[in-house]
Parts: sequence; structure tokens; C-alpha cells
Amino acid sequence: MIEDKNQARTSLSELGEFGLINHLTKNFKMQHKSTIKGVGDDAAVLNIENKQVLVTTDLLIEGVHFDLSYMPLKHLGYKAVIVNLSDIYAMNGTASQITVSIAVSNRFPVEALEELYEGIFLACKTYKIDLVGGDTTSSTKGLLINITAIGEVNKEDVVYRNSAKPNDLLVVSGDLGAAYLGLQVLEREKKVFEVNPNSQPDLSEYSYLIERQLKPEARKDIIKLLKDLEVKPTAMIDISDGLSSEILHICKQSKVGCNLYEEKIPLDPQVISTCEEFDLNSTTIALSGGEEYELLFTISQEDFPKIKGNPHLTVIGHITDESLGANLVTRAGQQIKLTAQGWNALS
Repeated sequence: MIEDKNQARTSLSELGEFGLINHLTKNFKMQHKSTIKGVGDDAAVLNIENKQVLVTTDLLIEGVHFDLSYMPLKHLGYKAVIVNLSDIYAMNGTASQITVSIAVSNRFPVEALEELYEGIFLACKTYKIDLVGGDTTSSTKGLLINITAIGEVNKEDVVYRNSAKPNDLLVVSGDLGAAYLGLQVLEREKKVFEVNPNSQPDLSEYSYLIERQLKPEARKDIIKLLKDLEVKPTAMIDISDGLSSEILHICKQSKVGCNLYEEKIPLDPQVISTCEEFDLNSTTIALSGGEEYELLFTISQEDFPKIKGNPHLTVIGHITDESLGANLVTRAGQQIKLTAQGWNALS
């Protein structure tokens, strides 16, 4: 189907700030009893009884965190929510509300923001989240998105990064490396397009990688799975900056070391084949890629029988004494000091 290049474009100034907010949020319905008042007043009103409140926030900036030449606005809205929900689940909690603030330049018409909010709406619907507030303002630097997620957890269920103990098992959900490779494929095709705008790439063989980059999912299902299995992690973090970085966060805050086994790192076949195509080391990609939003956690050895053989979880190592340091054990049995080479927000 040929896209209509003459579609109507409504300037942001026609609606004004409050008119725009009302327009973009009119289809959002409240789903939580804890949401007393959402969008439409000076502040949201929440009533979370007998729970500990979880709050997290992330800022996404055009040209730093996303490239609109290949990131559809609907996907961007969805992903911006997922990034925050993942942090709530990494505390073993339940996400319930978000606020969304955007700064936008006048190159974006109302219709573009409608598309962005379609993705936010889909994420809220899928994960049963209430949109309860936010802000809009103008920008001279393109599009900026700031989302704050709010959640809840029973005091006895909360899991921090600083509670791993020697002999605990190191466990990861899903598989690793796909999101980074999806980005590499998109960047390559962008360069091809810049040289030849008439080129139409066939990305079917990279579908899993591209989906992991453009439309990741937060692992709410793993939190439910662990509860059903009666397993409480001793420490937990989500993998946003790369596996090695997140392991080192747990080790540093828990004052422990670890052995991570290269042969145990879960890789999708598309990751392996694309690493070969790009002449990349799949272990390096899995360690440093980031943007996975899988959960990395430690459990007591006593809980191993409960997760053994589960297709969603992989034991990739174990916690050691701090004096032994954090190490990667290669397939050849060699120990290499684990270093953080993933995303640095300030680099």
C-alpha cells in the first residue's frame, strides 16, 4: 500500500497544552482500585494500602536513545513504558501507574503524538497499567520522553540488589544479545537507505532481533512464575545496560564475587547466525549488548529443584566470596575478570 503523503497535519498550537493532553489521554481508563484520581487535576491521587511503594523514572532523548528514522512512534511509546515497568518487576513488585511527560518540537504534528500515545496505550492495556498524569512542553531538540512508573510490593517480598550470598545460583530469564544485534541490523540498513533511498530491505531473517530492539517486553510473567514456584530471589536486577554490567552491580552492592560460565549463557539461533554474519563474538554481544529487559537474579541452592528444567530460566553461574572477584569462565575453562562494557548513560 502506498502511503498518502498529503495526510492532514494538525499543529500542536491548535490544541494548546491542556487540549493536547486531554486529546491524547481520552481513551485511557483506570484499572486499579489504588488509582483514586488520574489525569485532569493538579496531581494524581493514589491509595496503596499496607504496601511498600515503588517509584522509578527514565528519560529517553531523540538522537541519544532512539532514532526515528527506523523507530516507529508507536513502538517508541510502547518501549518507553516497558523500560520503566521492567525496573518495577526487578524489585519483585507489581506495576500499577505511570506518568508521561514529553517535550516536543513543532516539527511534530498532533497526528504524530497520537501514534506515540497509541503505543503507550497498548503497553498500559497489555500490562494493566493506569496513566495518571504527566506534562507536555516545547523542545528545540526534537522529542524527549520521561516516564515515571509506580508500583507496589509487600514488605516481605521486595528484592534488592544487595542481598546475594556466596553459593547462591545466578539465574537469567530468556536469552541475550538479540536487542543489540537488532540495532546493528537497523543501523546497517539505514546507511544503505541513505546511499540508495529506493532500496527496500528484506528484514524477515532478522525478525526476532528487530522485535527485541523495537518492541521489547518486560518480564512480568517471570515475577508470577517465581511466586507460583514459591521462589524468592535473594537479589535481582533487570538487564538494561548489559549482562556483565548488571552482574557487577549485584556483586558490588552485595559485596560478593561470582563465576559466570560462558557455555551457559542463553543465545537464540538468530543471535548466533547474525554474529557470524557481522563477524562478532556472540559472548561479547551477550555480555555487553544491553536493552534486553530480561531479569537477572540470584537464588538459594535449595530452590534449584523448583526451577530446574524451566524453559524460561537458565542458571548461568554462582556467587562466590568477594575476595575471588567476578569472573567469566570460558568454554576452555579459563577464568577472565568480568568487566563492564555495556551502555554508559553519561558517555
